[in-house]
Amino acid sequence: MSERKIEALQGIAPLLDRYDGFIVDLWGTVHNGVRPFPGVLDCLRILKERGKRIVLLSNAPRPAAIIRDQLATMGVDGSLYDGIITSGEVTWRVLAGCTDPSVAQAWPWVKTLGKRVFHIGGQHDLSMFEGLGVELVSNPADATFVLNTGPDERRGQTELEPYLEILSACAVRDLPMICANPDMEVMRDGVRLICAGLLARAYEQKGGVVQWIGKPFPPVYEPVFELLGDIPKNRILAAGDALATDIRGAANVGVDALWVLAGIHGEGLADDPAQAQEEADGAGLAPVASVPAFVL
Repeated sequence: MSERKIEALQGIAPLLDRYDGFIVDLWGTVHNGVRPFPGVLDCLRILKERGKRIVLLSNAPRPAAIIRDQLATMGVDGSLYDGIITSGEVTWRVLAGCTDPSVAQAWPWVKTLGKRVFHIGGQHDLSMFEGLGVELVSNPADATFVLNTGPDERRGQTELEPYLEILSACAVRDLPMICANPDMEVMRDGVRLICAGLLARAYEQKGGVVQWIGKPFPPVYEPVFELLGDIPKNRILAAGDALATDIRGAANVGVDALWVLAGIHGEGLADDPAQAQEEADGAGLAPVASVPAFVL
């Protein structure tokens, strides 16, 4: 159990002098899946004007270039941050670089996957396969592994049940699964959607083996620290809305965390700091501060 009292702030201004590098979550912190939250762009702009380095870290199961383009359409200009790392980008690098000795050392299971992949995910995630040299198959019986990027348009995005049959078909064949987005759920413009993490957890419950890539697992932070440069960890703050991924991920790599309350956990926590403290304590997590939104 955590014994640190979370400093309940209305914005991040009181923290600016304490940190030089910021790891910032996207969905639930910068935007709601459709548009940026009010005040976020101004916050990022001021951070850059103050000389802070900002790396956006998302559990989006797509390459970073795709997310960069999506952010631009929302008005999140590239001048507002120094780099983007996504769980999809790291997954792609792992699959593309399986012959690289450093990759093989960090991800030894990659060598065992084979080249025939069954995809659980939507058409919008097919960019994950470009340049990998894998064969995308339509039947688990023909696959050597599963790449799970989340729900698809055909089966729906709000319920787990439509995916249980296909998960069982993969599990009985002992297909290893890569989960390219450890999030369990996300809020899209006020609507709760399931994510790849929920499918992966169900797969494990069926006896399947899952390799998780993304927050809160430490390897996804390695390229983030490279982009941040030589900033010491005690001068880095990770901001995000999800206890299980953003806040736990920060704890796993030894950096301070800022909990953005009005994201996946809902508006209620933003109005009740005591409940937020109780939930963090119950999870054994200790963010240094909380804010209703990522604003100054």
